[in-house]
Amino acid sequence: MASTRKTRGSELLPVVEAALAAHVPPGARLTLGYSGGVDSAAALDALARLAAPREYTLDCLHVHHGLSPNADRWAEFAQRTAAGYGIACRVRKVNPADYPGLGVEGAARAARYAAYAECDTDFIVLAHHRDDQAETLLLQLARGAGVQGLAAMPVLRPLEGARSQLLRPLLDVSRAAIAAYAAGRDLEWVEDESNLDRGYARNRLRHEVLPALQAINPAAVANIARAAAHLSDVAQLVDAWAGEDLMRVMREDAAVDLVALRALGEVRARYVLRAWLTARGLVPPSMAELSEVLRQLEDAREDAAPRGDFGEVELRRFRDGAYLVAKRPPPPRDYVAQWTGEPLWPLPELHGSLRFDVVRGAGIALRHLPSMTVRLRQGGERFRPGPGRPHRRLKHLLQESAIPPWRRERLPLLYVGSRLAAVPGIGIDPEFVAAEGESGWLPRWETQH
Repeated sequence: MASTRKTRGSELLPVVEAALAAHVPPGARLTLGYSGGVDSAAALDALARLAAPREYTLDCLHVHHGLSPNADRWAEFAQRTAAGYGIACRVRKVNPADYPGLGVEGAARAARYAAYAECDTDFIVLAHHRDDQAETLLLQLARGAGVQGLAAMPVLRPLEGARSQLLRPLLDVSRAAIAAYAAGRDLEWVEDESNLDRGYARNRLRHEVLPALQAINPAAVANIARAAAHLSDVAQLVDAWAGEDLMRVMREDAAVDLVALRALGEVRARYVLRAWLTARGLVPPSMAELSEVLRQLEDAREDAAPRGDFGEVELRRFRDGAYLVAKRPPPPRDYVAQWTGEPLWPLPELHGSLRFDVVRGAGIALRHLPSMTVRLRQGGERFRPGPGRPHRRLKHLLQESAIPPWRRERLPLLYVGSRLAAVPGIGIDPEFVAAEGESGWLPRWETQH
């Protein structure tokens, strides 16, 4: 038995070293997410042994969730154990209750990753291993996840909301090999009593489902982890194809062309929507929900919001375009801003800037600019957008324009004194246009999408 343990445990250090050689440059700063359990204990030992030859610095972060009566003792153990290696270990207390609606495990994970994102380091190192990989795939299968949800955890990925990267050097190491390494090195670790609670889906899977699968095939865990890697390859291909499709259907006004999207067929269109949301930094919904979004885009009125909840963004349709629109409170109706002569005039309350291009014989004549202000629509305005054209209600001119309704409420109207002189995207009242040979400033409204 001792010989078997030694053989299994000997797998760990070369695997970790290979992962570090592939991803970690000399001089990098590594922070281990150190829980004190056997997995992170083995990771700490291996990383400490390799720090000098690989020329990186190492410290630890212990996240104190406060969910166990033993949490304080675990934090003390983590600091004491790290100090034995001459390594600093910070303790970060978090409150999973700050993440409602995710369940106990989900809230603890969200709190933990938020703590990781605050670290000033190059790499956050986690001790996820091959069995974790297999368990995650099976849990995602049970939830009906799509290809991206079934993809393997990567060895390296950017950490959301941080400049650091997430590194998992033990993904090719089994739980048995980690236990053998820890025993062979006479390591100490803590046991989290919640790991035995079969009320948690992952624990039930670990203690009941995986043993049953291994009874059918002893290599089941390794094979499932390998399948997750294959699915990761497929997910990368799907993402690449969806990215190419997205480029084909995107318009210059940051909208998705619904005619072009429809021509792709429902399956490709769903993945295009997913790629679009991901590119905006949003967490995409399930494939079933994306199908419903597509249906609503088809059925919605041109000024409707087919789906109103993508976090801080909502999906809107206008004519044959789909837009992702930031949710913002409406600007004050009595908004007024005085122009002070700058060619680029930021109007943060309207989430955009007015840019003035200098032209001759066109644009607003320079003599009018000192008394120019910006206001918003109040209703009932009339405007003459060019020579030979009649005064018309501004409401009708805007309805005929290509300006989406949600942008109209923030569209800056340029007044000279009490007269409406120009509406970006619509025109300039001829009374205020520069004469032939005279310099003028042509206004252009640049919005923040």
